[in-house]
Amino acid sequence: MVPSAELRIFQPLEAFPADEQAHWERYIVSGGHLHRPVLRYRQRLGLHRLGILSPAEQDGAHVRVLDGRTYICPWRTRLRVLAALLSFREAAPLEEPAAFVPDADARRAARELSRLRRRRHGISFVNQSPWHVPIRWFVLFDDPERSLVEQGGHYRLRYRTTAVRAIRRAERAIPALRRTDLGPLADVILELHEWLSAFHRSSLVELDYGELCALLTWDELDDDHSAGDVQHAIEALSSGDFPRSAEAYQGVVARWADVRSRENLN
Repeated sequence: MVPSAELRIFQPLEAFPADEQAHWERYIVSGGHLHRPVLRYRQRLGLHRLGILSPAEQDGAHVRVLDGRTYICPWRTRLRVLAALLSFREAAPLEEPAAFVPDADARRAARELSRLRRRRHGISFVNQSPWHVPIRWFVLFDDPERSLVEQGGHYRLRYRTTAVRAIRRAERAIPALRRTDLGPLADVILELHEWLSAFHRSSLVELDYGELCALLTWDELDDDHSAGDVQHAIEALSSGDFPRSAEAYQGVVARWADVRSRENLN
């Protein structure tokens, strides 16, 4: 699997429709959240014998229980696979994307994705990023929400905050960015704001470095305070202190450019 970070929304169990709430209650009772999921995929071969991966078993969810309240982050893997498939074709990183995703498969994926969205399952609770954490994700968090823990002999770095705080931070960053040459960055922050606003206001937002932690030493993880650095950059930008803002922002960019460079080695 490609090392990836994930930005997740955890919605309160009671915020789901009654039928879906009952489904997740059965899932929890069955012990679905008691072990780390091992996702399995099957390969579906297209007309040109180049396959795509699709989930091979029933979808699950990440579960968090905080202060006696249960929060659910459905994987919705099929939805994400379909969206990624179509996004790959639109981005066209290769000269012949149809050789990898044939037109017939793309049309079929678009129809199924449209069907899922009509059935209340059209919003992904998970954003995934291979080889790095996008800088824009750090806008939603601050340093006190950072957690570095040992888990199964490995270190794991996560941030967790409330949807309300994350939305407020995005709202603070957007006008500050629009007043500078970084205006285009405001548009991607606005997309995050719109995504967050689609969920219950009592939801939690979590950034998990995931397998990226294996690419970093303990010292690198311990020294990584990217969310705090980004908040300092936005604060300086809002007050007109552009040199201090640029210094803080460039430090985060350099840190993650170094991590992302490992992609070229793979």
